[in-house]
Amino acid sequence: MGRYIDDILQPGEKVLYSTNAHWIFYGPAILAWIVAIVLLLLSRATTTEGIVLLCLSASAVVAIAALYWTIKAWFHRWTTETDVTNLRVVHKTGFIKRRTFEISLDKIESVDVDQSILGRLVDYGDVIIHGVGEGVEPIRTIASPLKFRSHITAR
Repeated sequence: MGRYIDDILQPGEKVLYSTNAHWIFYGPAILAWIVAIVLLLLSRATTTEGIVLLCLSASAVVAIAALYWTIKAWFHRWTTETDVTNLRVVHKTGFIKRRTFEISLDKIESVDVDQSILGRLVDYGDVIIHGVGEGVEPIRTIASPLKFRSHITAR
C-alpha cells in the first residue's frame, strides 16, 4: 500500500512538506510498559508467594493493555498523512473508514497553531486551517506544527 498523496497528485503538482501524527500517541503505551516492567521486577524482589503471583498477574494484564495501546498508536500513525503540495493541503486519516480533506492554498485565509507546554517541549500541536468559504479544518496532534504552518503560508 503506497502513500495516499502519491495516488492523488495532479500533473505538475509536487509535495513540499509531509508530516505525521506525533509519537506522543505512544505515551499511554510507554507508561503501561514501564508499569508492567516495574511489576515484574517487584515480583522478583519479593519472596512471599501470594505477592509474587499478584505482581506477575498484574504485570501480565498491564502488558496486554500496553500491547493494545502500542498497536493502536502505531496503526493511527501508519494511517495518518498530512501533506503540503505546491497547490493544496491534504490530510488523510483512517484505513477502511477514511476521512480526507483537501484545501487549495489559494482558499486558505489563516493557519492557527495550538501547542501545550509539553507540545512545545517535544514539538507537537494542533493546526487549525481557516478557509475562505471552506470552513475550519483542525488537524490534531501533528509533529512540527510550526514548520507545517510555515510551508502553508510561505509562497
